Amino acid sequence: MRMTDVTRRLAGLGGAKWEVHLKARDMIAEGADIVEMTIGEPDVPPPSALMDTACRAMLAGRTGYSDGRGEDSLRQTLAARYTHSLGRPIGAENVLCFPGTQTALYAVMMGVAEAGDEVLVGDPMYATYEGVVRSTGAEVVPVPLRPEHGFRMQADDIAERITPQSRAILLTTPHNPTGSILTADDLDAIGALAVQHDLWIISDEVYEQLVFDAAEFMSPLSRAAYADRVIVVSSISKSHAAPGFRSGWCIASEAFCDALLPLSETMLFGNQPFIADMTEQAVRDGSSVAAGMRKRFAARAEKLADHLHGATGLRVHRPEAGMFAMIDVSATGMDGDAYAHDLLFNGGVAVMPGSSFGESLRQWVRVALTIDDAEFDKALERITRHANQRAEAVA
Repeated sequence: MRMTDVTRRLAGLGGAKWEVHLKARDMIAEGADIVEMTIGEPDVPPPSALMDTACRAMLAGRTGYSDGRGEDSLRQTLAARYTHSLGRPIGAENVLCFPGTQTALYAVMMGVAEAGDEVLVGDPMYATYEGVVRSTGAEVVPVPLRPEHGFRMQADDIAERITPQSRAILLTTPHNPTGSILTADDLDAIGALAVQHDLWIISDEVYEQLVFDAAEFMSPLSRAAYADRVIVVSSISKSHAAPGFRSGWCIASEAFCDALLPLSETMLFGNQPFIADMTEQAVRDGSSVAAGMRKRFAARAEKLADHLHGATGLRVHRPEAGMFAMIDVSATGMDGDAYAHDLLFNGGVAVMPGSSFGESLRQWVRVALTIDDAEFDKALERITRHANQRAEAVA
């Protein structure tokens, strides 16, 4: 039977990237002793107060159709939150609500790019970004995020790749998978390019509340010189350990939100009222779990770097935020894909090949910092033993 071009454009961009993860799950189901460090699930459940709010809202009948923009009280709460954090006024007219950051990002991308266009995206990138861009018919233009620059996107690298077909720059700050954070100077240089070439800036800020103590986050939406072309997407998935509730939003100019509304309503017609009530409480009261996650993830990243640097030829990039750390495995003589498979089958640890996130990470792997300390220590021992065995084999 005949199918549309979008299925062709997205072929190979779904589960294929998660081959090692899926194989590890199969092995675990068969009884194998595998430490899984592939997926970034929060290491705590959502706060019970939020779940209680969602349950009470359902029992109170908050299960009907929603406002297409999102529930008004939630949008007002989000507007107040961003007004406070950005230092400039944001109103409910600047907010659209969606089921999660992924849906928000898909809708936003459909609003700024189409067939024949180009979107500049940092390489490495979150695994779904390529699919989000290609679903519109636009092409992904990878912009290398270089280790020597701390994996932060550089304006000079963007400028070299801008063409008349360029429509948007997709940023992730804090970044997944590397945990880097764009500085004010980085953002201003990127913003100047966006103004010069009339480009949108889409900023995925889902890890904003998982910034480690020594680092500082800034949103491009806080910069008046180019704020009118910035679209922020985010959610409560990471900040409140609630990925399964699928509650996100975009913040943008009133004109953009008005233009995107018919597309949003065509897709889903607002988010679920009972989840909106829970999200309103989450945004208003702040997170009771984010501080603990920040502390644990930062400590595990430090332990990973300190342990592996001293005992193996592996090199760890120390993240500034988020749930992951990157390991350069080039000293093993394998690329990241071969290393991840070898570590799974011969070391009993599942990690993600860096190539799942872009060509620039072909010599790297990504590890999740979200497993408990006992399992994390077990993984460190196994990774060290595997690295030493590889070194002996090469010698």
